[in-house]
Amino acid sequence: MALVPDAIGRLVPAGFEVVVERGAGAAAGFPDEDYAAAGATLSEPSSLLDGADAVVRVVRPSADEVSSMAAGTVLIGFLAPLTDTEGIERLRRRGIIAFAMESVPRITRAQSMDALSSQATVAGYKAVLIAADRVQKMFPLLMTAAGTIAPARVLVVGAGVAGLQAIATARRLGAVVTAFDVRPAVKEQVESLGARFLDLGVYGEETDGGYAKGLTPEQQAVQQAALEERVPDFDIVITTALVPGRPAPRLIAASTVGQMRAGSCIVDLAAEAGGNCELTNPGQEIVRDGVTIVGFTNLPSLMAADASRLYARNVSALLQHLAPGGTLALDFDDDITGGACVSRPTEEVTT
Repeated sequence: MALVPDAIGRLVPAGFEVVVERGAGAAAGFPDEDYAAAGATLSEPSSLLDGADAVVRVVRPSADEVSSMAAGTVLIGFLAPLTDTEGIERLRRRGIIAFAMESVPRITRAQSMDALSSQATVAGYKAVLIAADRVQKMFPLLMTAAGTIAPARVLVVGAGVAGLQAIATARRLGAVVTAFDVRPAVKEQVESLGARFLDLGVYGEETDGGYAKGLTPEQQAVQQAALEERVPDFDIVITTALVPGRPAPRLIAASTVGQMRAGSCIVDLAAEAGGNCELTNPGQEIVRDGVTIVGFTNLPSLMAADASRLYARNVSALLQHLAPGGTLALDFDDDITGGACVSRPTEEVTT
């Protein structure tokens, strides 16, 4: 959910009038009565957009939903501006003032609006729980009368927000964790969480937004070859490598999966962008050569309550930035407003 009752309870006193689709929050654990108690008005879908000055949502709207919005409406959500050019053009033609949550600049003033980080935190945590459920061994070291059980060995590829959360969660469960990233600067963060940093001799630069820049084909080949040697040593591999607006880099070849022990597990958090593993089937879970490969494309939705709470705080912060006191005051010279805007009636698009 883009807004939860707690968030609405803060927005209404701040000057906002909030209308919520009836039944929209039920599956995430937020019943209609909680929204009503927080001060929201409940509406049927057919009349939800009538008279709306702003629309907040999780994912991009359909063509029919866009056609139901009036020109000049403010839209906030994950809008995929780097990949869904047709959708952004549709918004622009309609005269929608659209703000993409993934385009919010990663600056100090906008930390409370950083939905990419909040949702990556949920995804990294859930990825480890999924792996723990699928892998054919326990995470912690156990010394019992029946003998000793060695701890699970976990490799996390990519030490961004999702990767760091995965490291921390796997460590709490008792696994021995190793992490790899092409950015040497994250080595200290990895080690501070009790994991070992895997240096494969492949290094890349970092973007202003904190992402790793794409490697050259030669670097990718070296990286894949190095991983092919090391991946079979692990029971669980969690991959998180993404480059905004581009297909996910292929890090784990099919031949590498064939060398892993039966009962091992790969959780590919880059599945939505094609996957870091060659065998990943986006949206599905498969077993190949005895290895479970999980390619779910929306892990935060599997923890809908807390994912919604975090996202609602991000959306609320952006709303109050754009409309202090409940009145729109759009200053496109502002770093946050201008940086997050991907569609304006002026025909100018910022991505």
